[in-house]
Amino acid sequence: MIPAFADIQAAAARIAPHAVRTPLVESPVLSALTGGRIFLKLETLQRTGSFKFRGACNRLAMIPQGDRANGVVAFSSGNHAQGVAAAAALFGMEAVIVMPSDAPRAKIYGTRALGGTVVEYDRQREDREAIAGKLCAERGAVLVKPFDDAGVIAGQGTAGLEIAEDVARLGVTLDDVLVPCSGGGLVSGVALALKGCGLTAGVHSVEPENFDGMKRSLEAGARIAAPGGRLSIADALMAPTPGAIVFKLAKDLLAPGYAVNDAELERAVVFAARDLKLVVEPGGAAALAALLAGKLDVRGKCTALVLSGGNA
Repeated sequence: MIPAFADIQAAAARIAPHAVRTPLVESPVLSALTGGRIFLKLETLQRTGSFKFRGACNRLAMIPQGDRANGVVAFSSGNHAQGVAAAAALFGMEAVIVMPSDAPRAKIYGTRALGGTVVEYDRQREDREAIAGKLCAERGAVLVKPFDDAGVIAGQGTAGLEIAEDVARLGVTLDDVLVPCSGGGLVSGVALALKGCGLTAGVHSVEPENFDGMKRSLEAGARIAAPGGRLSIADALMAPTPGAIVFKLAKDLLAPGYAVNDAELERAVVFAARDLKLVVEPGGAAALAALLAGKLDVRGKCTALVLSGGNA
């Protein structure tokens, strides 16, 4: 099922008792540096430290009461894992998370601290979806995908709904929005929300080089895989191909995407800490990396960056 704007509105009401309404703030430092007006959507302040809680909370809230006893299974490099674990704890459900053994220790420990049971795997040799599928079959659990799920996309789209509400309050007309992208649930959800609110801003995905499946797919007009290879420091952004449901939205909603290299990501993480006084993980800093690298001309324009996670 492809989500509609009404699904994002419903998700916003559903998660309101649990999720943080994160601020959209103008950055005088970045505005002066770029010659435009730059706004930051601080999902680093979201529950569990990333936007992923939004989608997980909405998806779990949609599970009928009678189907909750056997819990949920998810696969994730860390932020979705923590989002699912936190949401499951809120709804009194067991959560089993399949995580790569090379995921940041902070994310693995964080998932366990939130009550999730972690099953580690080798991302180079094993198939996380196959492992998760087997666990679901054994337990009768509900699979909660990290991005290619209508309920998850709608939940992530609530960040876009908040952006639209805040720029309206500020009297600002956005020209562009830069959004970190892995499988594409956040960027497509944000784009759907902004369009539903009547905004015409160009919404751009930002991915690590060689893991830029969304950028390549938009250019090709069809889902294609990025080449992958050496792992990026942006551990949260290494899905090689956008989700099937995601791309059905993205192909009609997104402006051209961008790719950033590890050096640009490192610069963004350091800049965020030193100049913006913000802790942002490499994947969460992808939009900032694109801005600092001059991927998009923002002079004289209003641009929003989603800082999607702070679990560094």
